Amino acid sequence: MTSETVLFALNNLWILIASALVFVMHLGFACIESGLTRAKNTVNILAKNVAIVAIGMLTYAIIGFGLMYPGVAEGAWLPFEGLGGIFSLFGVAPPEGGMTAEYADYTYWSDFVFQAMFAATAATIVSGAVAERIRIGPFLVFSTFYVAIIYPLVGFWKWGGGSLEAAGFYDFAGSTIVHSVGGWGALAGAIILGPRIGKYMRTREGELQIRPIMGHSMPLATIGMFLLWFGWFGFNGGSVLSASPTGGEGLADYGFGGVSLVFMTTMLGAAAGIAGATLASWVIQGKPDLSMMLNGALAGLVSITAGADVFSAFDAVAIGLVGGLLVVASVILLDRAHLDDPVGAVSVHLLCGIWGTLAVAFFSDAATLGAQFKGVIATAVLCFPAALVGLWALRATVGLRVSKEEELLGLDIGEHGMEAYSGFQFFTTQ
Repeated sequence: MTSETVLFALNNLWILIASALVFVMHLGFACIESGLTRAKNTVNILAKNVAIVAIGMLTYAIIGFGLMYPGVAEGAWLPFEGLGGIFSLFGVAPPEGGMTAEYADYTYWSDFVFQAMFAATAATIVSGAVAERIRIGPFLVFSTFYVAIIYPLVGFWKWGGGSLEAAGFYDFAGSTIVHSVGGWGALAGAIILGPRIGKYMRTREGELQIRPIMGHSMPLATIGMFLLWFGWFGFNGGSVLSASPTGGEGLADYGFGGVSLVFMTTMLGAAAGIAGATLASWVIQGKPDLSMMLNGALAGLVSITAGADVFSAFDAVAIGLVGGLLVVASVILLDRAHLDDPVGAVSVHLLCGIWGTLAVAFFSDAATLGAQFKGVIATAVLCFPAALVGLWALRATVGLRVSKEEELLGLDIGEHGMEAYSGFQFFTTQ
């Protein structure tokens, strides 16, 4: 074997390993979402997370991959030219032998597998914000629409060579393209559905009082956070698109970079996010809140993702620290605004996704602030109205929210006819 063959094999293998790490993140989402919510809704949350993985992979194979990487219309807002080009939505024909000159470090199939693992993440983010009160059928219909059309379209704007790429927008691994896309959907879902029963109670004086609804398993939520952190090394590290220790353009200032640099910034961003969230919750709430610490780790990870390949160690700590502070403030403020988000999805993925995207301009020369703002605003203009209209249409036609009786009893029984913890019915009173 030649040295080129060995290098190609190593690069291709790393892309596949990174794909497997991103796949593990779905288990992390399932664990943290179910742990931060009540036991009587665990089956429902797990079922949503299982179904979303299948929806994401299948729709990406059928329509998403071709929509995100059409190979035409560079610098455009739409990935096709005229009505004739719409047939590119039904997938990209694989090259003969699975190889083209475009894939210098990995095969066409490896590229598809890695990208498909990202596809379901946006809908998974929405799942947390609408937990404990949405009907599973309409939710899966919405998820199919969102992951099949909205996510690939935003992805095309940057990663497929569309308008945001031409404008100089920079998003290495998806603070905006993945996390903010999911975050805008999460915000729309929380608004359209309204709060869970009992979350905000009126006092005798008529004031709306916030009532904490505690998750049923903090150990499960903690396991979920660590699984997500573990998978994020593939999420960010795989986005280098090779196993190169030296990286590519934009890394010269830090010497040896590539995968090694991205691992370092990912690690420090998460750690600093925990530190920031711990400090903020301790000061504001009087005690360190574990749920805030868990979200602080995720906030640091989301924040670092947009520029993980161009940030220094100091940058990663500063960006992650701010992300951790922001997520605590956001969770508290959204609660005071009576926006019920059971797992803090809007705060983690939307707010910190925006922060991480803008931080690229503050901490590096990879993009200007104007270009980053353009990416944030363009994503918001598409995703938020699309999610609002989609969810509103489902609410107006087939219905979106479970009945009051079903919500009080638990969605496990009402939607699935089973319990997560058979024989432990006392959990359903929570």
